[in-house]
Amino acid sequence: MERSPAGQKMASVYIETFGCQMNEADSRYVADRARSLGYAIATSAEAADVVVLNTCTVRDNAERRAYGRMNHFNALKRRDSKVRLVVMGCLAEQDRDRMQRLAPHVDAVFGTRELRRLADKLAEWEPDFARTPREGADDDIRDNMLPFALGGTADAVQDAFSHLRAFVTVQRGCSYYCTFCIVPHVRGRFDHRPATAIIEEVRERIHQGAREVMLVGQTVNAWHDAASGADFGNLCSTVGRLDGLERLTFISPHPKDFTEKIVGDLAGVAALNPRVHLPLQSASDAVLRRMNRKYTLAQFHEKVELIRRHLPHCAITTDLIVGFPGETESDFRATLEYVRSGVFANAFTFIYSMRRGTPAARWEQVSRADALERFERLIEAQNAVTRAYHDRKLGHVTRALIIGDSKKDPDKLSAKTTDNVTLVAAKPLGYSAEAYAQTPWLDIEIEHAHVWGCSGRVVGRSERFNGPTVTAGRTIVNLMAAI
Repeated sequence: MERSPAGQKMASVYIETFGCQMNEADSRYVADRARSLGYAIATSAEAADVVVLNTCTVRDNAERRAYGRMNHFNALKRRDSKVRLVVMGCLAEQDRDRMQRLAPHVDAVFGTRELRRLADKLAEWEPDFARTPREGADDDIRDNMLPFALGGTADAVQDAFSHLRAFVTVQRGCSYYCTFCIVPHVRGRFDHRPATAIIEEVRERIHQGAREVMLVGQTVNAWHDAASGADFGNLCSTVGRLDGLERLTFISPHPKDFTEKIVGDLAGVAALNPRVHLPLQSASDAVLRRMNRKYTLAQFHEKVELIRRHLPHCAITTDLIVGFPGETESDFRATLEYVRSGVFANAFTFIYSMRRGTPAARWEQVSRADALERFERLIEAQNAVTRAYHDRKLGHVTRALIIGDSKKDPDKLSAKTTDNVTLVAAKPLGYSAEAYAQTPWLDIEIEHAHVWGCSGRVVGRSERFNGPTVTAGRTIVNLMAAI
């Protein structure tokens, strides 16, 4: 249990997040505000005074999981009535009234545009927790089955590597109203942050040690600054010139908003990661019209060629949906053939999930059996392309930013390349998290390729992306000099 300098118990908050990078950024905002109010960030729900569930409603599975977690967390309320359970995020925005009927034990519900109100509530609650030690909080964990029963993974807990990557929100909401998407209904229409606020936050993250900054928005490349008229290309150019910035990336753009001017600006940003996520969803023009995606396949491919022309070494990744209402076998084959052409280094693939409140939910649905069968064929096709992309890394030494321990093997570490490929390698002799947090750029020789990423061995590390490789305290070679 953490205590304040006076020996008083610190209030603590546990955060668990479902969904996209927007939700991750929101969770980090809540954690930062909680710390500033005197809270510790708990690593388990059973150790916390306030449990925050940040929810997603993009797919039915995420919604069902969120309600399941609310019911799991009710065990904490039954053990100790002082515990507060908070739900935030997209499901909270959509189901505010319904949630209070389905989960009456939830103490507070905050929608996507109410993060400041959530922080105010934490400030209101904090003195009670700080003065009153929780009953049973010091129980021997061996006598407590709640950790085993609850499971889950804590978010926003600081470790040796958490400061290395920073999410900076540039825009909230979306005004495009794709017929499958609930986001405009729960996050609202476009709301662009001022450039001055974005740049100030990026500077602060760099000061805190961030080596990579990700600009986050629901349709990030539609961002513009009302005061100056600057567009997303101008923003990236400005951020890219900030002192101390090593790498810059962004998520998630819309194909229609990539203009020649914006992509040309991106090409001039030396720190830009060589990966652009370009959501296609379907390669059938008929399906794209029903989705209200605002482009045809030919127009989408023009954007692919635009990126390749200005950023020739850039990996292109995508999102794909199968089983959208009205999708025929011919529609699906158009997507399959486009994927087989090898255009995407990787893809996030989904079976269409019906969302309450969207137009597509009212249309005739594709049978589950057909959707599953198409999904399996699509996965097989994209996996072959992705594996071939990873095969091309074999035998090369690649610089990647450390993440921490491998999720599957604590004797291995995990890192991400600038084109967003996961690398796993055995921890070198003498490895320590503290030392590797100081020199977090790893040079990894790729020995094996897989669908999920690559594995190899660490041959060196560097304090900066463009810095020299060092091992055992001495300089070997500057691998970035030739790039």
